[in-house]
Amino acid sequence: MARPKRSLLEIIQLPSYLIIFLWIIHFLKIGGIVKSGVFGLMPRETSRILGIFTSPFIHGDFQHLISNSVPLFVMSLMILFFYKKIAYRSIFMIYVLTGLAVWAFARTNVIHIGASGVVYGLVSFVFWTGLFRRNLQSIVLALIMVLLYSGLFLGVFPTKEGISWESHLFGGIVGIIIAYVMRNSREDDEEDADPWKDEKASDEYFLPPDTFEETLLERAKRRQAEQRGGDWTSDIA
Repeated sequence: MARPKRSLLEIIQLPSYLIIFLWIIHFLKIGGIVKSGVFGLMPRETSRILGIFTSPFIHGDFQHLISNSVPLFVMSLMILFFYKKIAYRSIFMIYVLTGLAVWAFARTNVIHIGASGVVYGLVSFVFWTGLFRRNLQSIVLALIMVLLYSGLFLGVFPTKEGISWESHLFGGIVGIIIAYVMRNSREDDEEDADPWKDEKASDEYFLPPDTFEETLLERAKRRQAEQRGGDWTSDIA
């Protein structure tokens, strides 16, 4: 369904500001003003609990920053555009709950930084929303997630050193939970996934309705009875 262009221009502002802010923080980090050790997240350290909110904005290098900036922009824009009623609440809860889960359950003595946990949460949210809502729009978006980000699945396992796989794992789990909680908050333009729901059943059949309900033996008896012009009955073993 068509949406006004003005609405898209308004929606694109938040993802754009978010990415610009990430890059400003990174340049401040390069200049020594922002330090990973101060604003990163260290699990179960009460003195670092602020990292729940600040760690997604800290990145190790430009490759790390770029790899998170693109999907973060795409996913936040997609959610804001297609799920307007729940977008802000969902994104905020994914952002906070992912950081909280990492702080509570991830490895100790490790500083976790980067927005990848939030990215995993957003991707998971869009995919599972399609499964929970089962309307045409959400299913299409879920399929797009499979095509674009199916490779992210491996990121929830501890396969590489220096990667916060816990952020990926907990982000994905949080995305599933938020998608389930928000499953009944439907948009005004969401449609049923069944394209034939309004079709009426036809009374005309190419074959008799009970064609496939008879056994070979019953059909043989019926043909014999029709040839003799009499009635027939079926046996039940």
